[in-house]
Amino acid sequence: MRVDARGLTFEVTVGGPPGGAPVLLLHGFPQHSGEWDDVASMLHTGGLRTYALDQRGYSPGARPTAVADYRVPELVSDVVAVLDALGLDAVHLVGHDWGAIVAWAVAARHPERVRTLTAVSVPHPSAMAHALANDGRQKLRSSYIALFRKPGKAEKVLLAWHATALRMLLGGAGDTSRVNRYADPMREPAALTAALNWYRAMSRADLAGVGPVAVPTTYVWSDRDIAIGRTAAEACAANVTGDYRFVRLPGVSHWIPDAAPAPLAEAILARVGGTA
Repeated sequence: MRVDARGLTFEVTVGGPPGGAPVLLLHGFPQHSGEWDDVASMLHTGGLRTYALDQRGYSPGARPTAVADYRVPELVSDVVAVLDALGLDAVHLVGHDWGAIVAWAVAARHPERVRTLTAVSVPHPSAMAHALANDGRQKLRSSYIALFRKPGKAEKVLLAWHATALRMLLGGAGDTSRVNRYADPMREPAALTAALNWYRAMSRADLAGVGPVAVPTTYVWSDRDIAIGRTAAEACAANVTGDYRFVRLPGVSHWIPDAAPAPLAEAILARVGGTA
């Protein structure tokens, strides 16, 4: 379905029993709401109603051109506006990768709209800041961001030779058909630029402005994640004042919703628990 919010049009995939507790699913880079398909089907079996949002830059009708339009406060405001448009007062919020960053910020700034939070792969921004300041290996893991922040050059590198570098980046997400499912939409230069603008608009001030999270929270991390190391993952707990659970998935890549949908769905269902 299409949802109009803030003068933009967002694509939202809705599924599950109409009376089920609502779960909003936020995807990461360079994917789209389709990354949640396998997880969502299991959540539907568990009685939940899912709303998988193609976020700003990924929905063709929500693709402004200015870098500043992709700052974290804008992404947070999109989520709140979409919830308003859907008539949802509060949801169980789930985010992966960049979607996790947005989810952390929504939970911190608008706790009244979030029943529970399940953050996948990327920990609280303050945990990342701690790791970058204290763990040299995390600095290496995050070094790709410098390229992504370079307008034009990043697009050229990622899209060269039929988007070979982009496909390699997605290699841990699954077989060729699954990788193509994510890479092909990004081969349109405007789409990739919009997605990269999330990195280009990122600022220390915006990330530092994400305060502690008080809602019941689960953080899911995989020990084969090339982008997020153990230091960042273990620092996450210090930024949650509500009930907190840390779920470690051994032997799984960064692309948890694709690579390990069953244990992720189990973690979400366990978090939702009696609060549904």
